[in-house]
Amino acid sequence: MSNKILLTTLNARYMHCAFGLRYLYANLGELQALAQIREFTIQQRPIDIVEQLLAQKPRIVAFSVYIWNVSETGEVIALLKQVSPQTIVVVGGPEVSYRDDLPDLAERVDYIITGPGEISFRQLCADLLGNRPVASAIIAGKAPSLDALELPYAHYNAEDIRNRLIYVEASRGCPFKCEFCLSSLDKTAKPFDLKRFLDAMDDLYQRGARNFKFIDRTFNLKIGTSVSILEFFLQRMDENLYLHFEVIPDYLPQKLKQVLARFPPGVLQFEIGVQTFDPEIQQTISRRQNNQNTCDNLRWLRQNTGAHIHADLIFGLPGDTLENFAHSFDRLVALRPQEIQLGILKRLRGAPINRHSDAYQLRYNPLAPYNILSTRDIDFATMQRVTRFARFWDMIGNSGRFGNTLPLILGQRPFHSFLEVSDFLYQLAGSTWKIALRRLFSLLFIALTEQMKLRPEAVRQALEADYQRCGQKGAIDLDGPKLEMVSRSGIANKRQRQHGK
Repeated sequence: MSNKILLTTLNARYMHCAFGLRYLYANLGELQALAQIREFTIQQRPIDIVEQLLAQKPRIVAFSVYIWNVSETGEVIALLKQVSPQTIVVVGGPEVSYRDDLPDLAERVDYIITGPGEISFRQLCADLLGNRPVASAIIAGKAPSLDALELPYAHYNAEDIRNRLIYVEASRGCPFKCEFCLSSLDKTAKPFDLKRFLDAMDDLYQRGARNFKFIDRTFNLKIGTSVSILEFFLQRMDENLYLHFEVIPDYLPQKLKQVLARFPPGVLQFEIGVQTFDPEIQQTISRRQNNQNTCDNLRWLRQNTGAHIHADLIFGLPGDTLENFAHSFDRLVALRPQEIQLGILKRLRGAPINRHSDAYQLRYNPLAPYNILSTRDIDFATMQRVTRFARFWDMIGNSGRFGNTLPLILGQRPFHSFLEVSDFLYQLAGSTWKIALRRLFSLLFIALTEQMKLRPEAVRQALEADYQRCGQKGAIDLDGPKLEMVSRSGIANKRQRQHGK
């Protein structure tokens, strides 16, 4: 029997699982026997995806649409409808959840479910397969009672558990109102029944799952629940266990600290959204954050736990300037998180921050991922510089490969020093992409000795130590004609760009 219902999406990478699709599948009731999940990645050719979908001869194909896959999903839907116009296409997800702000692909689909889909999608499929009329092409999803939901964890298969991130959630929603985030539209955070949730986690653990990524927006909101979950995993500790949590940066009570300190290094990763240290910007975007508590907590985590800290900053918020952002970056660097994720503000459909677009002249890319291009206080050229900064920071600051070299770059003014290096690297390389690791070391030697005027021997010593530490074979050549060619070719590329060649 062919699968009458196909649930599908295009993941950013193979290692990601489509958590939302598993929720829809788990809650299809008697229709589950007619359904199947098929996952792809954005790297696959749309025409190949369409071929594989239609090979199942589905009557309904449902796509989960996000900011990172909306362009590719639109191409797949366009092809699918061209080849098989009778196939019913349903879409859901954040990118199509606001009927007054829909992407172009909405014009090619048959039905759109806005908001939660577990109840509404099952009803839509029942009506379509039962040849019953559907009142509207745009269906407002009904928020389900969490106790009534079927949990999705049984639908992670052995391959998922062996090779992919396992997404889990102990709660839904967020009580905070940070306007850049879609979770600001939630009324509150609601927990799943703790025993039921931990029973599901135990089943996953017994089946071999060790890589758990919690998607709760505020894992440490209710400390009693947080401690219970952490104690659950402490009782099952082994060398392969890995837990990812998103935590509120300024709330770390003593009871939680005591449990965190018991975890060995390498088990915990905390995603901590600092976003900005500027009080005026925080007020503009309705973000409540005690900056001193945030700093104290980050400092405590680094000094007293083996947790890996992934801290987020956003550039381009209303009222932000280059100097404001430099201050936030420098303050965060001093707290020594292992990673600093520099995000460029993006326009999320339905996010309350869009109310500031006129007053702050927020100009976004019309194409996904809708990154901001300029604001009242940040011109396009500056935005491009910081975008390149973010890319080079990932390669150098976040990669972990340049532990000896990075302190030489940052000096006393981390942001401006790294920005200077970033600008010069771009002049040399002509790009921020497809730079081989060996070439990056050579480019850094040129940037630090020629642009920043650092002592060549100190730079050489740091780079050679980092090169050997990251497992590269052989010695790195930081001298000679090859290096001279790197420098000259980069400058030549710059001249060609300036003359439009």
